[in-house]
Amino acid sequence: MSLMRIALLQADPTVGDLAGNADRLLALAQQAAEAGANVAVSTELGITGYPPRDLLMSPDFVHAAFEKAQSCMPPIPTLIGTPVPGQDPETAPANGVVGVGEGMRGKVVALKQLLPTYDVFDEARYFRPGARPGLVRGAGGLDLGITVCEDAWQAAGLTPMDYGVDPVAQLATFVRQDATFSATVNLSASPFHQSKINDRVTVARTAAARLGMPFLLANQVGGNDDLVFDGSSIAAWPDGTVVLAPAWSEGVLTVDLEDPNGCIWTPSKAPDALSLGVNEVRTFAPDETAPPQSGAEGLADAVVTGLADYCRKSGLQRIVLGLSGGIDSAVAACVAVEALGPEAVHGLALPSRHSSQHSRDDARWTAEALGMRFSELHLDALHGPAEDLLGDVLRTGHAVAAENLQARLRALLVMGHANAEGAMAIATGNKSELSQGYCTLYGDMAGGYAPLGDLWKMDVYALAEVFNARAEAQGRPAPVSASTLTKPPSAELAPDQRDDDTLPPYPVLDRILRAHIEEGLDHGAIVARGEDAATVTDVLA
Repeated sequence: MSLMRIALLQADPTVGDLAGNADRLLALAQQAAEAGANVAVSTELGITGYPPRDLLMSPDFVHAAFEKAQSCMPPIPTLIGTPVPGQDPETAPANGVVGVGEGMRGKVVALKQLLPTYDVFDEARYFRPGARPGLVRGAGGLDLGITVCEDAWQAAGLTPMDYGVDPVAQLATFVRQDATFSATVNLSASPFHQSKINDRVTVARTAAARLGMPFLLANQVGGNDDLVFDGSSIAAWPDGTVVLAPAWSEGVLTVDLEDPNGCIWTPSKAPDALSLGVNEVRTFAPDETAPPQSGAEGLADAVVTGLADYCRKSGLQRIVLGLSGGIDSAVAACVAVEALGPEAVHGLALPSRHSSQHSRDDARWTAEALGMRFSELHLDALHGPAEDLLGDVLRTGHAVAAENLQARLRALLVMGHANAEGAMAIATGNKSELSQGYCTLYGDMAGGYAPLGDLWKMDVYALAEVFNARAEAQGRPAPVSASTLTKPPSAELAPDQRDDDTLPPYPVLDRILRAHIEEGLDHGAIVARGEDAATVTDVLA
């Protein structure tokens, strides 16, 4: 066994739960010690969970977090991410790292230098920047360079900001003068999005090559509110060899600095530990590109993780949702059942006079295939009296008011059941329809969480295939029926209504919306890609 082993603690923290997060880190550090690691490394702000956002505006919280990190007593030297208070009340805290355990004495060993203020990040609002990369000597017999998340991205040219300073270059200058350093570590909380793993691997490979030593990135896993983190912690060597920890699982990647093939993944022993997918490390040769965890399988795991952790960390144990027989509610039900189990999910079919029999049948099929609780309540008992009460308002007003009335009555029933059952209602809309306003405020938008809210419509179809394949591989019926997959999408709020009466076909709509929202392209640039100008105008209006 090598005498140079570093453990990356791929933890799933709960934002603000200082005691619970400390316990998770200490348990993982114990597993690291049992695996023979010299030193352990947490994720960014591992003691608070990421992102703590405005909790950081409370000096009491910052001090409590810092003191909790310093008080940890792991079995091996451990680097823990924590906010570091300023020297006086007027000074902002830093996003830092303390060393605890044998010989470390709770000292601050690094402060994050590069504070991102783009996309989901707003760290300059909360933190002061550090002046230089971290260095620690004698941690479990190893001398290490230390960076925090964004600090490593400037060197790879993969940050949209130009900070005017490159911590990796600063470290490279130092280590060229001192050959005792064994590796550089990076405490990270890098959220998931499609192709993000490829970016992280590029960051790690670039840093390892520049520094001439292994570069290890410990990444947070799990969901915290609107963000989801895939884990996929990384070890990279100067020749380009990469070892990748599992995605969507909590545990410890113990890295043998002298032998990439000697790296070990140990799943967390916590009873509530996140564990999806394949629990083993993957090794990539220098000329191999790490496969993106961004296909439909990765998206399915991402949305399941997000909902499961949102419920667990909020103390929610049950879910209620409407089942229309359409693709969105069927896939949302699949997500809910995989996240919480079938016994915790209640699907309500709420047909109206405009609902087709095949939609009613498809809703029941999904519920029975998933093994979840199912109820059907016909909307007529509320629909007719509500129309009578509104009377002339509906007859003389905009036609959409009568359509939306049905969606709002359904929300009333879903929310009523959720309240009565001590459950959370979830909304089932997707990003394509939400982007176009093709939804009903206080209707199908009602719910405490929208698991499909960041998925385009065609992504939803892809996830349906994933959940069907998973079910069939386990000898269960496919939960999303062939009818649901093939029939034209419809809100069924009016006779013979179809989505494409109002919207472009979803493949076209998704291409335009992706180009505009995700790539930032304007009308002219999208048309230049071959899209119809009038359609682009309608979508972007």
